[in-house]
Amino acid sequence: MAQVELTPVVHVDNEWRRWIAENLLLDGPPQSIYEQMMRAGIPHEEAVQELQQAMTSPYIAGAQRLRNRLGKHDWLLDTQRRMNRLRAAEVPRRDKLSREEFLDAYYTAGRPVIITGMMENWPAMTTWSLDYFKQRCGDREVEIQLGRDSDAQYELRKTAHRQTMLFGDYVELVRNAGHSNNFYMTAYNEGQNRKALDELWQDIVQIPEYLDSSGPTQGFLWFGPAGTITPFHHDLTNNFMAQVIGRKRILLMPACEIANVYNHEHCFTHVDGSQIDLQRYPRMHDVQVLSCTLNPGEVLFLPVGCWHFVEGLEISVTVSFTNFLWDNDFTAQYPQQSAF
Repeated sequence: MAQVELTPVVHVDNEWRRWIAENLLLDGPPQSIYEQMMRAGIPHEEAVQELQQAMTSPYIAGAQRLRNRLGKHDWLLDTQRRMNRLRAAEVPRRDKLSREEFLDAYYTAGRPVIITGMMENWPAMTTWSLDYFKQRCGDREVEIQLGRDSDAQYELRKTAHRQTMLFGDYVELVRNAGHSNNFYMTAYNEGQNRKALDELWQDIVQIPEYLDSSGPTQGFLWFGPAGTITPFHHDLTNNFMAQVIGRKRILLMPACEIANVYNHEHCFTHVDGSQIDLQRYPRMHDVQVLSCTLNPGEVLFLPVGCWHFVEGLEISVTVSFTNFLWDNDFTAQYPQQSAF
């Protein structure tokens, strides 16, 4: 007697209902949705009943209204994307940019720019070196990120990679590392390191042309070997990156590209800036990616929401700032991520 292969009966649960709703909201043809349900083993009557209930549901109608609103947002973002392409696909360099022009042409416009000539009076530009670090603060205990090579999501899980050691030992680790992304001193470590490295901050000038220097010295220190990577992400504030030692390669994507950069969680994407996989992430074909190299003595303005990928080309030391003279408090309005 011939063997008959029976498809196991599958019943519609809430996961299936979410799938049906999502496909209807994405304009999936009901016939195609029905056929996929049948192929999965859902009985005909049950598939038809669930589809009919979903198509007439006031909840779906409410979601459709929200989808239309979001569609308007996407249209505005896409319009901005097209306008961006009317400008040269480069990050401009401006020497000693005035406060007024920086505010009008870059800060309020959300455009990145590299500013030169604003770090010439920094003692750090002539005194900072590995030997200087070790001499001034080598006996202080500092916090770094360690063991990043063993974790593909090291940036998302940075809390798990916190490690303390003497600053002098870390300096030697950097000196002898060659090319490595396994350890890095980042802004996340600043809470532990600010007091320990206080002498170094005395070599920093706050750039009063753009920054509020009325209070205590503000900023974040980034220090690591060639090969350190900060994956693609966006910040919740406007940001300055002031390069003191070494060079960094930076890729930037305008904030309005968010619909195409696979923003999988919080302010991160799985897209690897070191080798963008267009087969896995096909929408990246249409994304405007700007590239620049930040040299010692240069300051990069990173607008809020601007996606950036940062790679240390050499042993590098960077100081970042967020204490601008103008409104820079956007974190409170950032939407909370919820799972349903």
